Amino acid sequence: VGYGLVVGLDGTGDGFRNAPFTEEMLAGLLERLGVNVTDEALRSKNVAAVVVTATLPPFARSGSRIDVSVSTIGDAKSLLGGTLVMTPLKAADGEIYAVAQGSIIAGGVSVSGQASRVVQGVPTAGAIPVGARVEREVQFDFAEIQNIRIALRNADFTTATRVEDVINRDFKLRIATTQDSGTVIVEFRNLGEVNPARVLGRIENLTVEPEDRAKVVIDPKAGTIVMGEKVRISRVAVSQGNLTLRVSEAPVVSQPNPFAQGETVTVPRTSSEIREEPGIGFAEVAGETSLSDLVEGLNSLGVRPRDMIDILKSIHAAGALHADLIVE
Repeated sequence: VGYGLVVGLDGTGDGFRNAPFTEEMLAGLLERLGVNVTDEALRSKNVAAVVVTATLPPFARSGSRIDVSVSTIGDAKSLLGGTLVMTPLKAADGEIYAVAQGSIIAGGVSVSGQASRVVQGVPTAGAIPVGARVEREVQFDFAEIQNIRIALRNADFTTATRVEDVINRDFKLRIATTQDSGTVIVEFRNLGEVNPARVLGRIENLTVEPEDRAKVVIDPKAGTIVMGEKVRISRVAVSQGNLTLRVSEAPVVSQPNPFAQGETVTVPRTSSEIREEPGIGFAEVAGETSLSDLVEGLNSLGVRPRDMIDILKSIHAAGALHADLIVE
């Protein structure tokens, strides 16, 4: 992560009144370039302070290039057309590992006038492809390691044992051992004088069929439901309906007649309405069926996606949904 300046903006930079740190950094940059701006009032609208982030990939060597992301921290309206000035990037240990600089590719458009402003996308954030050069390497001797641990993205004992069997069958030696549902250890000691990189190159080309677990992934914010083909539902009955309570305020102002003694008062007027929208009643699922058939049936009854999410949660709580329910 680094802290830098973007220059060359078309009047969409930081306002120095709301972002004084931008003015201080610009003055420091000009001082280092030999321009004396002491006691000068800088009022440029083409400069913005940004935070630069990047990920140092494994085995990155000095001179290699990596991508960086740039995001404003002041009140700049857009980074379109801007150029990031040389910015050192530090890791958690405080050491500088890369230096970023280059033209920013922003992912949005901002158009404003005196009375309105239209923004499409996020113009206050952008990226610089291969915009940083690695200056420091992470010290690691890959050729000296004695074993590696293969971590499964989706932990499963069946998949882990299949990985072990495929590796041992290919090398005709017992070099792989399943440690748990998500880890397989590969030992290099039984292979003698061998380069670990060549062993990994051979392992990563082996084909393993993973065990497909039944899962239902729900995103309540977006109203999205994603399901696998192995999801099954036992016999269950579902009843669903919506109750809507609406309360509205319409206060009335009462004023005295002209030249009359009195004062203006506000008389509150409140109206309330309770309405129950028609639901699906009782829908019975007879025998074991697939979740796709149930969702298709609920869609035909006019059930909305967010109501369908509540129904799936209730079916899972009742023990009739034979799958892992994941709510993001």
